[in-house]
Amino acid sequence: MALTGMQIYKNLPKTNCKECGFPTCMAFAMQVAAKQKALTDCPHLSEEGEAALAEASAPPMKLVKIGTDDKKFEFGQETVMFRHEEKFHRPAGIAVRIPSSLSNDEAEAMVDKINRSVFERVGNKLRVAFCAVEIEGCEDPAGRARLAADKSDIPLILIGGSPGAMKEAVDSIKTEKPLVYKGNASNIEAFAEIASGAKLPLAVEGKDLEELSELSLKAKQKGVEEIVLSFDGKNIGETIRFLTIARRAALKKRFGAFGYPAMVEIDSDSPESETVFASIFAAKYAGIVLINGLDPWEVLPIMTTVQDIFTDPQVPNTVEAKLYEIGSPGENSPVLFTTNFSLTYFSVAGEVERSKIPAYISVVDTEGLGVLNAYAGDKISAEKVVKTLQEQKASEKVKHRKLIIPGLLPIFRAEIEDTSEWKEVIIGPETAMKIPAFLSNTWK
Repeated sequence: MALTGMQIYKNLPKTNCKECGFPTCMAFAMQVAAKQKALTDCPHLSEEGEAALAEASAPPMKLVKIGTDDKKFEFGQETVMFRHEEKFHRPAGIAVRIPSSLSNDEAEAMVDKINRSVFERVGNKLRVAFCAVEIEGCEDPAGRARLAADKSDIPLILIGGSPGAMKEAVDSIKTEKPLVYKGNASNIEAFAEIASGAKLPLAVEGKDLEELSELSLKAKQKGVEEIVLSFDGKNIGETIRFLTIARRAALKKRFGAFGYPAMVEIDSDSPESETVFASIFAAKYAGIVLINGLDPWEVLPIMTTVQDIFTDPQVPNTVEAKLYEIGSPGENSPVLFTTNFSLTYFSVAGEVERSKIPAYISVVDTEGLGVLNAYAGDKISAEKVVKTLQEQKASEKVKHRKLIIPGLLPIFRAEIEDTSEWKEVIIGPETAMKIPAFLSNTWK
């Protein structure tokens, strides 16, 4: 939680020594509050003062780390209830269940499929975050856990209710730092001991919020340092209500028992509804959603929701304004222009690539707005397009002087032809999806 300048000042030495570069301790405190300076820049800060400030500024929700090194997932330390207040900091992760009913060969094949579940959207790599390995029912829980750990490129979640099976699995891969899933009223003592003994994160689940808070406190008392609040997704409305109450209690009331990130196990009768429910919970406070489906049509909508929700609403989602080459364009290739809004650019670039016709795309800086919004907000004009093309030296790349403009901006045609060297302006399609057919029919 952010501290005010006065709260920081109260714990400074108040000597006005100027060694920090500021004339007074109050001036330094104001800079720290504005995140312009670090507390460590004060050479005379006492250990007591540093400890007091660290405790006061500690986030109300703890950060939980699952996995190690390059196979690590972090979530928690969220600070707001609503995205528009600031932003959501750590994107939710998708965990795919590997059933215990599978043979070792089938389980290995599924881990491989999960590893390959990587997609690109708007310039970002999207992937499944966890292999969730069921050990309950396996003849060799330790062997199944070891197989998954050896083959997986991502962190693991160990799913089971038997303390004996969980202990075997944990002992075999505890250096991989899996999430132990899950402690409940019937096994919390044993599961907490297993997790604390191996220094692993533990998910706990109660039948209601009161029981959940009790289990969370028990796990902490047993020495578990990283806790995940687990919720059953059978009743969507009730689960969303529980998630909201728990998050509000942590962020607004600093209620320690709920000061941890959450996860939801999706319970659905069909893969279609599973995808919808997982997307809902990913948007509404679940740091991990546990699902069964793995086909691209099932996981991509969830990934898209996560990507959209966890962008910073106060920072435009943009690409660099420059001349891009799609394929290997030459002197006779078409030249198009679009805006620097990421979704617009990648939609256009993707369709140009799909057309199999190499091309140049000139990206105009519109401060992250799409074509129509940029025009309505006076962020794009024919004059600006001409200037951008000149700065990017687009005319030096081709012999012709034909320019394809967005179909939503036909009004630019005459002015561009009159004021630039691009004497044949072609009005393109209004939507990106029509670009392949347009280029095939127009550019010959």
